[in-house]
Formats: sequence, structure tokens, C-alpha cells
Amino acid sequence: MPDGIVPSTLTPPPAIMTECSQPALWKNISDRKVADRKALLDQWPDWHLQEVTPESIKDISKIPISHLTAREYEIVHLDATGLVEAIRDRRYTSIEVLWAFCHVATIAQDLTNCLTEVFFGEGLKRAAELDKHLEETGEVVGPLHGLPISIKDHIMVKGHDTATGYIAWAYKTVASKDAVAVDILKKAGAVLYVKTANPQTLLALETNNNIYGRTSNPFNRSLTPGGSSGGESALIALHGSPMGIGTDIGGSIRIPAAHCGLYGLKGSVARMPHAGLMGSHDGMDAIIGALGPIATSARDLALFCRVMLQYQPWLIEPPLIEIPWKQEVVDGQGIPKRLSIAILWDDGVVKPHPPVLDALKRTKDALIRAGHEVIVWESVDHQESWDLLTKLYFLDGGEEYREVLKHDPPVPLTEWILSQVPNGGNPFTVAEIFKINLAREAFRAKITAHWNATEARTSTGRQVDAVLSPVAPTLAPPHDSTSWWGYTSYWNLMDFPGAVFPVDRFYAQDYRPLDISSDIKLPSQARNDTEKIILDQWDPAIYDNAPVCLQLVGRRLNEEKVLGMMQVVESAIGSARSGF
Repeated sequence: MPDGIVPSTLTPPPAIMTECSQPALWKNISDRKVADRKALLDQWPDWHLQEVTPESIKDISKIPISHLTAREYEIVHLDATGLVEAIRDRRYTSIEVLWAFCHVATIAQDLTNCLTEVFFGEGLKRAAELDKHLEETGEVVGPLHGLPISIKDHIMVKGHDTATGYIAWAYKTVASKDAVAVDILKKAGAVLYVKTANPQTLLALETNNNIYGRTSNPFNRSLTPGGSSGGESALIALHGSPMGIGTDIGGSIRIPAAHCGLYGLKGSVARMPHAGLMGSHDGMDAIIGALGPIATSARDLALFCRVMLQYQPWLIEPPLIEIPWKQEVVDGQGIPKRLSIAILWDDGVVKPHPPVLDALKRTKDALIRAGHEVIVWESVDHQESWDLLTKLYFLDGGEEYREVLKHDPPVPLTEWILSQVPNGGNPFTVAEIFKINLAREAFRAKITAHWNATEARTSTGRQVDAVLSPVAPTLAPPHDSTSWWGYTSYWNLMDFPGAVFPVDRFYAQDYRPLDISSDIKLPSQARNDTEKIILDQWDPAIYDNAPVCLQLVGRRLNEEKVLGMMQVVESAIGSARSGF
């Protein structure tokens, strides 16, 4: 049993504990977990929708807030930074803030199936304690005093299940301690109240598992909210949480944030704490997932990072590097007045769909208009990076995944990722793993040199400051159809930080593609089977109402600079907004 996991009073009777070893009975565990969740939500009947929303209604993004009081509406439209300030200044109490978000979270669950563990009562009790402390002392408990924060399912929260989308782990993985990041949030005064859905195996850019089923995108329920942090993105997009914690080993923060029009940050692994996560790759250090925030504003990404590092997690988690947060860099100190940005238009494997290319074109034009320099980022070895990553993901030949899924039927994207397992599904030998690690370091050195060489192509003689890139080749795709991670996983292999920011919303009836032929020559036909599948998928009607986001990538351990530059990019877009 993993460290930090113990049986508890929530553990079901022994007969249930053996059900996942009986192939015909796995659904009994799912039914029990779904019933447990429903019972907890039904303790607050006034928060539920009183009518069923037909499946034919795809855009349900405005439904939750339409059922709020005026004061609740005000609360859930503040970002996390604004909420912390408002609670500190006693404009709102912690209780009423959490009450509003619990109300929306209940409706969000009804509409998108985004929640797993529900502990509203526990959260309200903590909020009351915080209100009492502020009233009696005049001081806040910490920098996040009273802020509701949602937590991705596979992150340990003491006293709550950490099933991680696996039937075999349900009821058996109740955490006896908090993950390091969760412990910091609690010390900082945050209020936890819910955990959110992630996919079976975690290695999926869609959120679907056999415990709870599928999570939908609130802007178009026929589309995915992404994965593996898709429950977080759906909840936050509906104003059911002001900030949530996700994790990212191949795009699992950035893609959900992009699919739901939010801000997300994948930081460098060596900075943000990530001890206390459950997953089939637990103990693997050839490629490590990063923990980071999903939120509704850019400043909230900095707030999260600032708080995480304020509590010196390197003193608790030995692999972390002691690098305190430099907020002055986020605020602009040391950020060049004239940025040099390289745009990745096409990774050489899958050409992005027209709305993604249009967003890049418009952002490029806005940056130039604001006086910044833009050059082309010449793609290097994206297919090779994926081939290397699949080896790093599956050093054991996928054995652990197959074992835990023995009586848990693989959902479609689990089948897809397991089809990517290299080496004939056999474990790599120690000697082979040494060679794979050497190949990883050689790849990192090659791309670092490629970045350094951009100094020969900028007018300043300075290397580019950042890379502007698609988050994925498509907008939020139809369920079960995601098949290329290369625009995000590439940067995981480099351990470079990447921040996602919203640019636009795609409306099929208004869409008029831009001419980008003057910017870069793109292929006119599919270069491989994966690209053919994705290009054939393009149909404006499919992606109606989907958010359009981009990502900004910076050098390793340069999270502050990435966020500072992102604000500059957003400012340029804002100034040119009339042209968008």
C-alpha cells in the first residue's frame, strides 16, 4: 500500500473489497462511489438544479450562475486574488464565499460530471473557524485566508479517497496525510471542499473513467474538457472554484485550461512540490509530472506559485531546488521592453486546425503592432520526442497499468495510450534504461542549443525570450478523439515552464479563416496517419463555442519570467482587440 494511504471507516465491507477481482462486478464499485457522491451532494438540496437540462443543450456555461443570488454572483466572478483581498477586508466572510462556490459546484456536477470526493461540510466548518479567527484577532491565518480551492482527485487530501480513476483503488486509497502542496494550502488558510475528476491511468487528454464516467466541456458538452485535469477545468470554467490544483506530465494542466478557456501553468519540476500524488507512475523519475494551478486570471497563477514557495517546500521535499519566488520579475523587472518571440506554427507532425493558426496570426500581428519582434520557431524532432517520451512513460512495458486494469475495462483513450507502449510491451532492461536516459539528455541539449542559436536571427542579437505555440492542434476535440500531444509533451521532455492564456472563442457561424501564407509555408496534405485523422476531423460546426488559447514557453526554472512576458503578450492582444 502506498505511503500515506491507510484503510479507514470509509472502507466498504470485505465483500466489496474483492469485487474488483471479479470481472463481472466492477460496476458495483462504480455504483457505490456514484451513490456516495450523490448522497453527500443531496445533503444540500437547494443547491441542485430543480429541472433536468436536456442533453441537446450543449452550451451550459451560463446555467450555474443564473441560479445564484446577486451576492453569490458577485463572489464567484472574482478571481482568487480578488477574493483573498475581499475576505481580508471583510467585504465577504469565508463562509459566504465557500457557500457560493459550493452552490455552483453542485450545479456544475449536475451538468458536466466534474466532481469526485465531496466534503462541503468539512470546508464550511473550516471557513467558520477562519471567520472566527479574523473576527477575534483582526489577522488572517495566511495569504490564502478563506479561499476555496479544488483539488484533482489523485492528489492526497487527508481523510479522503484517492482512487485516481481506478476501480481497483476505490475505497482502498484513503489518505492518512496531505500531499505537500495540500499541506501548504491549508497552512496558508485555503479552504478545501471538493476533489475533481481525472481519467483512468491519468495518461489521457480526456477525462473519463469507470468509476464516475465522462466529464464534459461546459461550452459544448459534445467536446472534452481535456485531461488529465479535466474535472478542474470544467469546474473552474463554470465558476465552481476560483482556483484548482492540477498536474502535468504531457499537457494535463495546459490542455484542460485551453479547452475551457482558462489560465494554467506547468512549472519546472524542480520548483513546485509534487510529493503526495497517487499514480501508476509513482516512483518513476525518468520523466516526472509537474504540479501547478488552473485559474481564471494570470495574476492567480503567480499567487499560487508565490504561496507555494513562501512555505519553503524544499525543506520538506528534498528533490526541490531552493529558489524563492521573485514577484518583481512577474511585475516586469528585467523583462525586455521589446520582446523577441518565436512562433511555432507547425511541429512538423500535425498541422493545427485553422482557428489555432488564426489565433497565432492575430497574436503575431498584435505583438508586432506593439513594437515586439516575432520570428519563426523552426520545429525540431517532435515525432522523435514523442517516441522518446513513450519509452520514458513505459519503462516497465506498461506492466503496472495492465495489472491495475486487470478487472477495470480500459476506456477508449486508455486503449489508445496503451497502443503507444513501445518495445513490444516488454520492460526495458537496466542497460536500455541507461541509454534512454542518455537520449533524453542529448535531446535536451540539442533543443537548448537550438534555442541559443536564435540569437543569430533576432535583430537584437539576443536569444528569443519565449516560444509562442499552440496548446494542441485542435480546439477542444470530440470525446475519445485526442491523438496528438506533441505541442505540450515536447516541453515536458525539456522541463520548460509553459503558461496557457485565453485568446478568443470560436463561433462556427462567424468564422472566416485568415490568410497566413505570408507567415509560413504549411503542408497542403497529410504527412502521416495521425495528421490525416486530425485534419479530416476539421469541421467548424464540431468546434462551435470552443475557447481558443495559446501557450507561452520559457526556459527551465524561469516561471516568473514566463508569467511576466505573458502579461506583455496579453497587453498587446488587448490593445489590438478591435482587430480580433
